[in-house]
Amino acid sequence: MKIASWNVNSLNVRLPHLQQWLQEFAPDVVALQETKLEDSKFPDAALAELGYRSVFCGQKTYNGVALVSRLPFTSECVTAIPGFDDPQKRVLAATVGDIRIVDLYVVNGEAVGSEKFDYKLRWLAAVRGWLAEELRQHPNLVVLGDFNIAPDDRDVHDPKRWREKILCSTPEREALRGLLDLGLHDSFRLFNDEPGHHSWWDYRLAAFDRGWGLRIDLVLVSEALRARCSGAGIDIAPRTRERPSDHTPVWVELK
Repeated sequence: MKIASWNVNSLNVRLPHLQQWLQEFAPDVVALQETKLEDSKFPDAALAELGYRSVFCGQKTYNGVALVSRLPFTSECVTAIPGFDDPQKRVLAATVGDIRIVDLYVVNGEAVGSEKFDYKLRWLAAVRGWLAEELRQHPNLVVLGDFNIAPDDRDVHDPKRWREKILCSTPEREALRGLLDLGLHDSFRLFNDEPGHHSWWDYRLAAFDRGWGLRIDLVLVSEALRARCSGAGIDIAPRTRERPSDHTPVWVELK
C-alpha cells in the first residue's frame, strides 16, 4: 500500500501534474496540501476518471487539504482540530482500510518571533493534543503533509545559513519532536540516514538546480505501523516539470 503526500501549491494550476503522477506512480492514497480551491471547485470528477475517490476541505486562494484514494474511505472525515478555533483549512483525517490517515498543512510562521510564528506554535500544540487522542483510537496511524519544519540539520542544504531561521528554529523542531514523542516515526529516516535529501526548493535563485532545498514534507507512522513499512522516499521527478509546485511528493509503502 503506497501512501504519499504532496503540496501541490494550487490544484487548479497543478491538476495535469497530479493526473500524470497518479498514472505513473500509482499511489493508493495521496494527501494533498495547498489545494487553494473552494470545495465546489474541487476536481472530483476528473480524479474519479482515474479511479480515485476524494474527500476535501478547502477555501478560496489559500490553504486547502484533500485525500485522494483508490480504496474506499470507511468513516466520516474530520476537517478541523477539535477544540481549536481556526478558520484556516489545514487538517483532514479519514480512514482507509485499517489505516487512519491525518493530512496536515502546518502553518508556515513567516518569521521567528512574529505573530504568525506564535500562531504556528499554538497550532502545533493543538495538533499534538488531537493526535494523542487519534492514536488512542487508531493505533494504525499515518500523519503526513507539509510540516513547514526541517526536522534536523541533515534536512537542510546549508544548516549554518538557516540556523534559527523560520522552518529550522529550535521552538519549531521541539514542537515537531513533541509529535514524534507521542509514538510516531519519520518513515523516511527508517530507511535513510544521509543528509542532502529535500522535498521543497524556493522558486527564487534557481534553488532546485542548485540543490538548495529543505526536507519539510514528512510521512510519520505510528509504532504499530513501523514494522509494516517496506520503503519510503522522495519523488523528485514532478519538481523537474514545467510550472511545477515548489514541493515534490514524498511517500511510504506499507506491507
